[in-house]
Amino acid sequence: MNGTVTISLKDYEDLVEAKKAADGILHASKLSTKELQVFLSYICSRADLQPLVDEFNRQSGTSKIVVDSGRARIMLKDDKN
Repeated sequence: MNGTVTISLKDYEDLVEAKKAADGILHASKLSTKELQVFLSYICSRADLQPLVDEFNRQSGTSKIVVDSGRARIMLKDDKN
């Protein structure tokens, strides 16, 4: 979609700051997810958690845990990647 919009300079600056904040939250979320995956992988190597993972996946509406060859991954259910 092409077009133009006129907004005040203050609103533009607020928009830029909001983008920076959103980028920071996204980065922190990705880092936290990676750390949780490492922790889950460690735990899964010590005990058979597959029944618990299956129950989590059944109840969760937004994410799922996939354990493959001892490596855990947290994925969004609507994630196309």
